[in-house]
Amino acid sequence: MGKADVSHLPYESAFVPEILTEDHKIKFACHPGVSCFNACCKQADVMLAPYDVIRLKQHLNLTSDEFLKQYTVPWEMDGDGIIGIKLKTNEDKHCLLMTEKGCSVYDDRPSACRYYPFGLMGVKHTEAKTDEQNYFRIEEEHCKGHEKENFLPETKEITLGEYRKTQGVAEFDQYNLDWIRLMLKKKSAGPSVGTPSTESLQVLFMATYDLDRFKRFILSPNFQAVYNLDATLLEEIQTNDIELLKFGYRFLRQVLFGEKTIDTKGEAVAKRAEERQDIWKARHEAEMEYASLNDPRYDPEVMGDEVMRDDMLKEQAEAAKKEK
Repeated sequence: MGKADVSHLPYESAFVPEILTEDHKIKFACHPGVSCFNACCKQADVMLAPYDVIRLKQHLNLTSDEFLKQYTVPWEMDGDGIIGIKLKTNEDKHCLLMTEKGCSVYDDRPSACRYYPFGLMGVKHTEAKTDEQNYFRIEEEHCKGHEKENFLPETKEITLGEYRKTQGVAEFDQYNLDWIRLMLKKKSAGPSVGTPSTESLQVLFMATYDLDRFKRFILSPNFQAVYNLDATLLEEIQTNDIELLKFGYRFLRQVLFGEKTIDTKGEAVAKRAEERQDIWKARHEAEMEYASLNDPRYDPEVMGDEVMRDDMLKEQAEAAKKEK
């Protein structure tokens, strides 16, 4: 078996570099009677995956933009400027969603919290063509759930796979898997893909985390003039955040890696590109200046409801010419 690439894990993570499988046996208990109850929430460093945001924003009855502003902070996931998000904490490092009784959003808590004190990682072995999902242990001094005196009468040794079932992580993994694969593919492709443009990074953030903005983007006349989306898909996108996220993954494979995942209207692409060719350079320079002064995630002026990314149009126009 080739060497596992785990370098995409958070730098400050307390994970143990041992790859675990679902058959790994564990004995762990977390309950209000444990002396460390809520301690992990008081030292929170929780990275959020896209499906986590869907569950949390719906629980809190917020739009994605409102949730991102109120409860998250951005962090740079790699050297190419890909931005992820973490749960925001107060000055004492306490999670904003924590109460004295425990998690205020427990039924919709993030996947990282469900897995704790374990974690999920996508692994791409050096000789392998496909990725696989494995697990790792997190060891933090404050956590006492491994200690025998904190076990309840019903606490039994179970497999990691059984533990996953008790924590309800299967649904989270199902809808976050394509995101993990996007990150792994981008990393494993390396120089062959190149450093993503600022525009692509903005689209990546929007299509995975800021889904309400992404929905408006898809429904804009300019977007629909370029891409072929049938009525059924449009209805699903408008009414179902999971379908919207799945479409976002498809769209990103096309934007980031040039995969043909969504049909385009060739003539419309070529015409749109021709009409706007004169302003591509000026807009690009303006965006670069904006990105250096403002939020690196996206430019609201550029990513507005009625705007179709010019760099995407250019790529689609070039692709259309090759097909002729």
